Amino acid sequence: MRLGDKKRGEEKLRSGDNWLTRDAWAAQWQNFERSAWRLETLPVYKVGPEEGELERFLATGEAEPPTHWYEELREHAAAGRTVGRVHTLTSPLSDYLRFEFTAYPGSVDAGEDVRILDYSRTPNPGLPDQDFWLFDDEVVVLMHYAEDGTQLGRERLVDLDPEPYVRYKELAIQHSVPFLEYVAKG
Repeated sequence: MRLGDKKRGEEKLRSGDNWLTRDAWAAQWQNFERSAWRLETLPVYKVGPEEGELERFLATGEAEPPTHWYEELREHAAAGRTVGRVHTLTSPLSDYLRFEFTAYPGSVDAGEDVRILDYSRTPNPGLPDQDFWLFDDEVVVLMHYAEDGTQLGRERLVDLDPEPYVRYKELAIQHSVPFLEYVAKG
């Protein structure tokens, strides 16, 4: 299920206070108080700096660790804030997911609760096919992407009861497995 009409969503992204620019997103990411949690649903994401790294990984099998991300995770953990995600996927892994999986052990080591929900092993328990962040179980930010995984923008939902998103988070965690366990089972 898609959360909201895509065309309407893309139009809203181009205007209004709910559109989180780079600076507004950085503030949201740095200023949460207790928890930041993400549902990831795509087999590929096209994020500027990652594209060169993905090409390198596909050519060599090696990936540069995202040390800046690990540092941010450690800072949040040291401040008593939790960060987590569930990535939904269907095996076999896309090239991008194989690449992303090289970074997940470092994220786990830095304190992030990374979990996998593989729909080829476990049916979808009722989760949307829309990426989102949930901050402090109160603030919902929808992540909008084009069909090829290019990020279109971040939409902070306003005047919204976050309870359905808290429930999505609970369902995703309940039906997923920790990343390291997922990898160990192959």
